[in-house]
Amino acid sequence: MSYSFPDGLAHLPLWRAFLAVHTTGSLSAAARSMGVTQPTVSAQLQALEHLVGEQLFLRGARGVLATPRADELAARIAGPFHALASALAGDEDVTVQPAVRIGGALELLSEVVVPSLSDDVARGVRIHVTPGPTTSLVEGVRAGILDAAIVSERPRGRSVLARPFVDETFVLVASPEVARAVASRPALPAALDTTPLLAYAPDLPVLRRFWRHVFGSRLEREPSLVVPDLRALRDAAVSGAGATVLPSYLCRAALNRGDLVDLCPTDDPPINTLFTVTRHTAAERPNVQRVLGVLMGRVKEVIADEAAS
Repeated sequence: MSYSFPDGLAHLPLWRAFLAVHTTGSLSAAARSMGVTQPTVSAQLQALEHLVGEQLFLRGARGVLATPRADELAARIAGPFHALASALAGDEDVTVQPAVRIGGALELLSEVVVPSLSDDVARGVRIHVTPGPTTSLVEGVRAGILDAAIVSERPRGRSVLARPFVDETFVLVASPEVARAVASRPALPAALDTTPLLAYAPDLPVLRRFWRHVFGSRLEREPSLVVPDLRALRDAAVSGAGATVLPSYLCRAALNRGDLVDLCPTDDPPINTLFTVTRHTAAERPNVQRVLGVLMGRVKEVIADEAAS
């Protein structure tokens, strides 16, 4: 990438248009959010694509679809860009704007999303957080109850805008004591036949998926502990209750401390793609833009880093 100015700041209007299109998924919606015409946004986007040397969006009847390169760029610049916008609009009173209402899985909200939003909350941005399953979160966005949500399945229909957000990976873990006992037995997965399994639900959905993907076998076991909270399963595993499968972002710190052991290191772990779901008018509110910037920046970075660790 080459610029007339080394710092690239001369092209901020192009990047602003890029982020608006990436957030809304539509040239017309991006134009409305910026207070300009659609041809203006289209021209800015074409100029940016010429600048970076590749196409960033695929045009279609339903709007535009971001390319992997566009998702990568958005993840890198959304947070810093919105921080810069906030600094330049220093006299903006964020406290008079409506609360930003976001939803997601309770564990993801608690462990990653809420801590990442602390600076904005300290500045006066009001944020209401709602945990729940994918179906109810998507319906909440459709009904206007939520401004945005992070969900584990792409919703159908055109009433909301869904974009791939980040891939979360899963790890089979247990305490060091349980790991030593497993290591003394025959090879996995048979070595786990007498190890208590800690599950999110009675049908062991996460565990079954790991067994099928990594071991190529069907898991036929009854769980010893069922708790619909992955953080509780993590704590139970740390205490030596048994083995469980967790998203990497939930167990990386415990693994680094030695409180948990990865029982089956693999270069091909199960992956689950998370999606952001918003209304098409989400980018029209500055505070919603600010929160979406954090999601596409810091939150995505944390989950991706944990997956790569």
